[in-house]
Amino acid sequence: MKDFRVILGVCGSIAAPKAIELTSQLVQRGCQVQVVLTPAALEFVTPLPFKTLSREPVLTDLFDEAAGWKPTHIQVAEEADLLLVAPATAQTLAKMALGLADNVLTCLALALNPKARVLIAPALNCRMWEHPATQAHVTTLQGRGAEFLGPDSGRLACGTEGPGRLWPVEKIVERALEMLSQSP
Repeated sequence: MKDFRVILGVCGSIAAPKAIELTSQLVQRGCQVQVVLTPAALEFVTPLPFKTLSREPVLTDLFDEAAGWKPTHIQVAEEADLLLVAPATAQTLAKMALGLADNVLTCLALALNPKARVLIAPALNCRMWEHPATQAHVTTLQGRGAEFLGPDSGRLACGTEGPGRLWPVEKIVERALEMLSQSP
């Protein structure tokens, strides 16, 4: 898996801390991982563990640009082999489906290298997942080639039972590696 570049988009979900293990496993398998935290993700996790594990700066702000002439989000999007959004929230699914770009993750999604694959692992309340608006956004994204893993069913943080849990980290890693090995 050496030299494959993965953008890991982490959204504001109670499952956001699981993305730390996701980062670790992808790096251990030789992937270069660029972590992107949405503003809401920062309510659940901090950049430090991601930066330490990925050995890359963590993108949190669209206007926090590194040295150089090319905007960071464009450069990262152009170099990506896979955009992995895990956990993905209803908010981010809607933004991606509608082409809204108000944070660094959604801008990356719009500017993504056309050869890059997209893998999305949602984690949200079951009623939010089953809502017709969310399902329409999922259908739109699938129509553009995005693949979904989950959500898994079980007891959710809000106390309800149903689909909404983040797919197991090991299975997300497994599918991401399969997709990377099939990249053109």
